[in-house]
Amino acid sequence: MSAAVDATEVRFHHSASFARVLQDAGCSLLVSTYQAGQLIAIGVHEGRPTFSFRRFDQAMGVAVGPDRVAVGGRGQVWSLREHSDLAPRIGPDARHDRCWLPRTSVVTGAIQCHEVVWGTAADGAPDLWVVNTLFSCLAGLEAGYSFVPRWRPPFISRLAAEDRCHLNGVAMRDGAPAFVTVMAQTDQPAGWRAVRNDSGAILDVASGEPVTTGLAMPHSPRWYDGNLFVLNSGLGRLERVDLATGRRDEVASVPGYARGLALHRGLAFVGLSKIRETAIFGGAPIAAHHDQLLCGVGVLDLATGDTVATLQFDTGVTEIFDVQAVPGARCPTLGGDEEIWLLPA
Repeated sequence: MSAAVDATEVRFHHSASFARVLQDAGCSLLVSTYQAGQLIAIGVHEGRPTFSFRRFDQAMGVAVGPDRVAVGGRGQVWSLREHSDLAPRIGPDARHDRCWLPRTSVVTGAIQCHEVVWGTAADGAPDLWVVNTLFSCLAGLEAGYSFVPRWRPPFISRLAAEDRCHLNGVAMRDGAPAFVTVMAQTDQPAGWRAVRNDSGAILDVASGEPVTTGLAMPHSPRWYDGNLFVLNSGLGRLERVDLATGRRDEVASVPGYARGLALHRGLAFVGLSKIRETAIFGGAPIAAHHDQLLCGVGVLDLATGDTVATLQFDTGVTEIFDVQAVPGARCPTLGGDEEIWLLPA
């Protein structure tokens, strides 16, 4: 199958089980790809996968809230509001049941925003956290500022636009950041680049201490069902972490550079990316198998590690950054190619 996106043909194929697995899980997916600059909404209609694309320059982290979606992009963070009342009127067959449309953005400057996640403020309001990789910190957004630093690892001596440890992912627990991933525990400018294949760590936000170490380019820490999971990206593995000992047990190996993880109803939706030997991440252990790596989404059974469904991009998309599940959404849209104006009643 194929779709034309910004004059680029995106070709893809999927396992026969992919649509059924989404239906049975009662969710759709939001997938970002900074290389192609797209946010992709993936759902199901009449037993077949559906795809809706919207361009965001260098789309990376995606945060799904009850009535809005945030997308980290090049130099800004976009806010999309839900307009599900419009969804059936967009596109053919009245097929869509959810719709998100861009409404505002906050200009952050080039902070190398990676993941963005919704938390809960003290007053119960939604609170967006930004993984500010360039400044090695977690940050919030406020009017009048590029960003507001909220937390940084204890080994980072000062805020500086130097990407010292490549802080790239955050796991939320009870509405607040609980764990973060770093490529290396270094305070030197771009220091992580020299020691990235076994220097990765997960840090506990409350204490600043490492929970587990020795990872190869970790991404996408997630707290789910009382367990901490992480993608050991450089090895192409999904792992479960024992908080008491730091031991990591392999849940499954995947045929790609693993980055982007959504956990829902006992399933792991894992983003898979291709890498080139000459790229920044070309030195990763998984690069030895670069000609076998795929780009797409693998769906794993968390209990067994078995792959139960796959989506693979053949052309037009070569890497995935984030994957988010949207519970209760069957066939979402991002507005497609239609020009939509929103006016007060």
